[in-house]
Amino acid sequence: MSRPNGSDELDVLVVGAGFSGIHQLYHFRKLGYSVKVFEAASDLGGVWSHGYPGCRVDSDHPLYQLSLPELWEDFIWKERYPGWRELNEYFQYIDRKLDVKRDVSFNTRVVAARFDQEINRWIVTTENGLVVRPRFLVLCVGFASKSYTPEFGGLERFEGICHHTAHWPQEGVELRNKRVGVVGTGASGVQVIQEVGPEVSHLTVFQRTPNMALPMRQKNLDEKSQEQQKALYPSMFRRSKQTGGGFPYERYPKTLFSATLEERLLHWENLWSQGGFHFTVSNFNDILMNEDANREVYNFWRDKVRERIHDTRIQELLAPTIPPHPLGAKRCSLEQSYYEVFNQPNVTLVDLNESDISEVTSKGILTKDGVEHEFDVLVLATGFDSLTGSLTQIDIRGVDGVSIAEKWANGVYTNLGMTCANFPNMFFIYGAQAPTAFSNGPTCIEIQGQWIVRCIRHMKENDLTAIYPTPEAEAQWRALIMNTGYRALVNNAKSWYVGANIPGKTVEPLNYTGGVNQYLEIIEGIAERGYEGFGFMSEGGSLQNLDK
Repeated sequence: MSRPNGSDELDVLVVGAGFSGIHQLYHFRKLGYSVKVFEAASDLGGVWSHGYPGCRVDSDHPLYQLSLPELWEDFIWKERYPGWRELNEYFQYIDRKLDVKRDVSFNTRVVAARFDQEINRWIVTTENGLVVRPRFLVLCVGFASKSYTPEFGGLERFEGICHHTAHWPQEGVELRNKRVGVVGTGASGVQVIQEVGPEVSHLTVFQRTPNMALPMRQKNLDEKSQEQQKALYPSMFRRSKQTGGGFPYERYPKTLFSATLEERLLHWENLWSQGGFHFTVSNFNDILMNEDANREVYNFWRDKVRERIHDTRIQELLAPTIPPHPLGAKRCSLEQSYYEVFNQPNVTLVDLNESDISEVTSKGILTKDGVEHEFDVLVLATGFDSLTGSLTQIDIRGVDGVSIAEKWANGVYTNLGMTCANFPNMFFIYGAQAPTAFSNGPTCIEIQGQWIVRCIRHMKENDLTAIYPTPEAEAQWRALIMNTGYRALVNNAKSWYVGANIPGKTVEPLNYTGGVNQYLEIIEGIAERGYEGFGFMSEGGSLQNLDK
């Protein structure tokens, strides 16, 4: 293949204009590299470019933002847990500060990419036919950009309005005084239910597994207190990279049963009053490893929740006597008034374990007990093909012609949760086999993003044109993921943490569970040792002849 016209060559192509894509663009620009961002949506923000009713973050202020001083110094947040509209305001603010959009192509969905060994570049194709040839391909598509809808028979027959939460119209949907059905009680389900429950004429919730939701303790923020707190921001951001969960607070330094009953109770009450993920992240250090310890924590949670629910049947459905899985084995959502909604006379809770969905009809949902539930609006809060689907939905092919979907069909193989053997010069952020699901998002994004920038800078400064992990390094990383992952209680639940929510998907640990701080130590050590486990090629060399 002849060398392409220089106009379509780039040093770096970034796919996705959310937190990680903007972070990469900012740093590669500073280095003077030619870099562009392709974004499938019509504006900045990635998954935050639109939102369903109640959509908001679950990391509290000020942690859910980029740690660049020029961005946080004069931005004022309105809420402890910002909603999607405030996140949109934040991304527009970023653009005003950094002029991001001049290097972003919106409504540009990448559909295919293949690595050309003759020129050591990626050939990237978009849905609208654009072709570019970057040296490096950095995929910033997040862990939840491929939605999942179960194969409900008859869904196309429904005559009302139906949307998956991931594809909610930007103009919104009028739900006031409507009959609404919500399928699913994960994060988006909880948020929709508590938001629309008080305003609809009737709400029917279809639940298979109860959500062990935690109190959000939402509050409005004032400018004065934020300005006073900003002196601590640099320390908070640095501290977040020194902890297991990517937050500036850490696990309690004791096992549960080494503490007295009084110590446990007072500690739990303190965490409960703080709200958010404090209850899981700062709990006793063995609750995700010791089933008996986890059960004690669950019992505290269950009793707290039951106090808020009037009906004994609903208590058992939402906070069962016997837990369906360990607390924390599925992601705990944050709620504000979720449990009170089920005290309302206009709310019906359908237990799909008692009577599953038979089919979708023109009027609503027919369950196997013969009851037809009728709606004006049907909300599918059925989740995502998480952690892997964001990449496998793109036809990405490496030097052997095998796609990433084919490579991962029977199990995920990466090195460091950022690279793949046979896919030179390709990096991805906030995906499989990284701390992703067990980390504050921006913390994980910045740790990985900075490593990638450092790696590409090393290559540019040393006239290296290709990098790829060796199969041996990839196998070692997978072994580490499996060995640490299988020891944790997260494997005792059918969740997206392990891919169990998608029929036919290989069920296995999909995250690095050793903690953000340990992950950072590992990847920095790899870089400091000359990118141990990676092969490089200089101009004019070949991948096959490279000494590993």
